[in-house]
Amino acid sequence: YIDTRKRKAEDLIANIRNPQLSLTQQRRQLDLLKRINERHAKARQNEAQLEARIHSFELAYRMQIEATDAFDISREPAHVRKQYGSTTQARQILIARRLVERGVRYVQVWHGDSQPWDNHDDIAVNHRKLARECDQAIGALLTDLKQRGLLEDTLVMWGGEFGRTPTVELPKAGSNAGKINGRDHNHHGFTMWLAGGGIRGGIAFGATDEFGFKAVENVVHVHDLHATILHLMGFDHEKLTF
Repeated sequence: YIDTRKRKAEDLIANIRNPQLSLTQQRRQLDLLKRINERHAKARQNEAQLEARIHSFELAYRMQIEATDAFDISREPAHVRKQYGSTTQARQILIARRLVERGVRYVQVWHGDSQPWDNHDDIAVNHRKLARECDQAIGALLTDLKQRGLLEDTLVMWGGEFGRTPTVELPKAGSNAGKINGRDHNHHGFTMWLAGGGIRGGIAFGATDEFGFKAVENVVHVHDLHATILHLMGFDHEKLTF
């Protein structure tokens, strides 16, 4: 989780900078420590833990350098930032692309604080607002990944854990008291989409009933979704099913 309302790397990632030493000083310190540790390791052959400790120092330093760069979207050209948009969600998605570009294997982008899509009240107004916050950036991400030659090897998945009912949710006692024009949770039929990563584009698989309530054609279980993702990643899902 990254709070993109904060812009500085030290606010986004705890302890990402050493307040006592500059990066140049840290580099000199680590080089000296590496030479000492390597000399120490020569007298202790096949000490895996010692080797791992030496590498961990270097990894931590590289994370400081690369993470601060990845989260700094001011390094992006103005036309790219404009392409994604100026919303918080747009910054999140642009950061996601920068992380993928740097080899991060898994990136999750969460839209909004708390649960903004959980619209038990006034869904027409709220969902339109939420869609405007992310629609432009979603299209920009797919276009950007494709132009950079990354989309073929990057699977983009968009969705949540359930959809909403096709009927209006009536007010009732409790947390829903007084709410109007909302929709309740619906796990019987909803949509997720995949792009890139070997997915064949331009197809829709499955369909709901005439009310949009329940999946009735080519019903996809969450295990089927997992199997598809694993297959695209080159894994045999049957060996990983339990």
